[in-house]
Amino acid sequence: MGKLFIRVDDRLIHGQTLIAWCPTLKIQEIIAVDDVSAKNAMLKSIMTMSVPKDYNASVVTIMEAKEKLQKESTRNRLLIVKYPTQLLEIKDEIINCDGIVLGNMAKREDTPYNLSGAQEMYYLSDDDVKAIDNLIEAGISVKFQQLPTSKLTEWESFRKSI
Repeated sequence: MGKLFIRVDDRLIHGQTLIAWCPTLKIQEIIAVDDVSAKNAMLKSIMTMSVPKDYNASVVTIMEAKEKLQKESTRNRLLIVKYPTQLLEIKDEIINCDGIVLGNMAKREDTPYNLSGAQEMYYLSDDDVKAIDNLIEAGISVKFQQLPTSKLTEWESFRKSI
């Protein structure tokens, strides 16, 4: 059976995903989850056009992701969402994942929290923090890491600073 890796990155599929994360995690399938992009043929095309044929890539809605994840897979899959809150909608389907890695999350109106020393790349809202706490309580590990070779920060370390 394949493994499920989860990344939160507001850019979804991009160069770091393809060059660094996918080879490191031996990914065979990329599932980008975003209702807006999934419903826009041009956005879907732009997002997947640079993905090498080695990876089965799709851009799906939350409901489509739920359906995909309910089916067993022999492939290593990378599920990417823009925000931690989206993961609560598919929590039952990701409970046995290999953990959640928080990546780039740009500043938004409702994001007062910034991981210090992270070069302003990890901004979280109160709802994001609650969602992550909920996922941690469910037994899912959560950490911050920009690239597989960069510094790893456990959620607990950041949580103490809030």
